[in-house]
Amino acid sequence: MKHLGTGIGWRPEIAAAVEGMPGIDWVEAVAENVCPGHLPESLVRLRERGVTVVPHGVSLGLGGADRPDGGKLADLAAAAEALGSPLITEHIAFVRAGGALTASPVLEAGHLLPVPRTRDALDVLCENIRIAQDALPVPLAVENIAALISWPGEEMTEGQFLYDLADRTGVRLLIDVANLHTNHVNRGEDPAKALDELPVEAIAYVHVAGGFERDGVWHDSHAHAVPPAVLAILADLSSRVRPPGVLLERDENFPAPAELERELTAIRETVEKASISMVPEVSAPEVSAPEVSAPEVSVPEAAAPAVSDAVVPAASETPEPTEVPDETAASPAAERASGDAHKASPSTDPARQRLALAQAALLSALVAGTPVPEGFDGTRLSVQARALAGKRADVVAKVAPELPEILAEGYRTSFVAYAHGHPMTGGYRRDALDFAEHLLLGGRLEDPDVRRQVSDWWLERSGPAPLSQHPAARLARATRRVLLRR
Repeated sequence: MKHLGTGIGWRPEIAAAVEGMPGIDWVEAVAENVCPGHLPESLVRLRERGVTVVPHGVSLGLGGADRPDGGKLADLAAAAEALGSPLITEHIAFVRAGGALTASPVLEAGHLLPVPRTRDALDVLCENIRIAQDALPVPLAVENIAALISWPGEEMTEGQFLYDLADRTGVRLLIDVANLHTNHVNRGEDPAKALDELPVEAIAYVHVAGGFERDGVWHDSHAHAVPPAVLAILADLSSRVRPPGVLLERDENFPAPAELERELTAIRETVEKASISMVPEVSAPEVSAPEVSAPEVSVPEAAAPAVSDAVVPAASETPEPTEVPDETAASPAAERASGDAHKASPSTDPARQRLALAQAALLSALVAGTPVPEGFDGTRLSVQARALAGKRADVVAKVAPELPEILAEGYRTSFVAYAHGHPMTGGYRRDALDFAEHLLLGGRLEDPDVRRQVSDWWLERSGPAPLSQHPAARLARATRRVLLRR
């Protein structure tokens, strides 16, 4: 498999611009937004031109206490096959907690949350990754994430955690240098030390993105220009190993195509300049099919299992929640996916139980207002809680764009207030409907015209399937609305 080269995150908002950009070798697409039977025409055209497309998952939750859901793994596999992708990427994160292991309702984070760097969490993550590797048709690479908070009692640095993970599973690494910068600002972690400890020969490719700092906290927004500090970390990494691929992530607040092209040029130049002084022997091997057993990552040939991310809705790194009709029943698909791996590793069950309780306590504090778990920084948890509510508001606004149009300036304030007292337990479509119902039943809409529009919106979308646009069906709905108002 050839090196990927320079790429950009594909988003519907910039699809035409990406097609016209010179020097784009590959793109990522958010896996959850790829429908294998109905690929976006832009991605089809890019594939026909020979541009590699890599699906980037955001909702698997490999760092969670539960084993990976078989249905989600099947969806990832289908996306990779439809796109002809050389690999699939996901995150070292948890995105939901609760359920059977804690005998509590499943809570959705709506975003990527950090895994504690402990032996328990590493054992669980390794088994989850092996389950995913067995279920996927192409190699898997996993990404380090940005974090606003730190877990108490961590037993390893990020570099040590990633080294052991790659060593035990043979998984490839997707290193996000913007996330290393985020963790430097927010958690005081040295990016150079992390790179010292990483198995750089296991790197599949690299992410680069921008963000912003507010009140001493760095927010990995993917909506701002790449800062010099992030390019400096990219240079440091590229002086150690020439990454097989480097990709620019941008999820919203898209600038003119010329500005994106300038950022891509800066990324190329950074890698080229830093690679001049690189020792050839430590160059990352070309991506090839993974061995059956987990090799030692210190041997470059074994560390390279082969070489694939980016729209709830157009979207950024926002996990799609799992619909959970029965909060205590384990998914049959997940049980099938775990299969022999579960039987072979019963010793992970106590670790899963401990991790489940810890993650549920943290997520409940973030989205349900329960007390801050012992050892956590309450101020930082408040920042993270606000960030999660804000992210949730942004995604619901994309899933249901009519709501911010109807509520205008009051949308975000109303939604964030709602989010703090109403944890998300289903998908974003359900969240939008619940929010509208909350406004209507609580008498929070004083303007009669706004109340009527929200009511009409809720009535049209609260059914189990999309409404027919046949004239007779539309007339029946209009008649129903008139009768309801009476």
